[in-house]
Amino acid sequence: MSIAERTAETTWTGSLTSGAGTIGRTSSGVLDDQSVTWAARTVRPDGKTSPEELAAAAHSSCFSMALALKLNEHGAEPEELTVSATVTLDEVGGLPTITSSALTVTGRVPGLDASGFQAIVDEAAQLCPVSRLFAGAEITVEARLS
Repeated sequence: MSIAERTAETTWTGSLTSGAGTIGRTSSGVLDDQSVTWAARTVRPDGKTSPEELAAAAHSSCFSMALALKLNEHGAEPEELTVSATVTLDEVGGLPTITSSALTVTGRVPGLDASGFQAIVDEAAQLCPVSRLFAGAEITVEARLS
């Protein structure tokens, strides 16, 4: 039995470059009616989302949860964790490919020094399910205490 399952459905009309899609239904409803286009993905968002932006949101939120868990396991209580993810779409072998996710982690964790924080960040990197999903992509994590 799985821990969780979530669904999303997108309807696309038209060609890749002139068409558009709508994320119509999601499990929670929070992404319903979000527009996606190729131009929003590769040129500029113009108020629309993209698979890369959604992947970045998934990676940053997942990593923050994994880090909070690992900090707690080490007896450290974070006052604040900020995780930023930049997901890159590039051409590989003539095909658009998500090639990397670069995470920047800033934490305010009383009683923890930079090396201790980095060690726990490294543990979180091994735990985060989205990091493991992106296992074929280059994932970098830059961590610092604030």
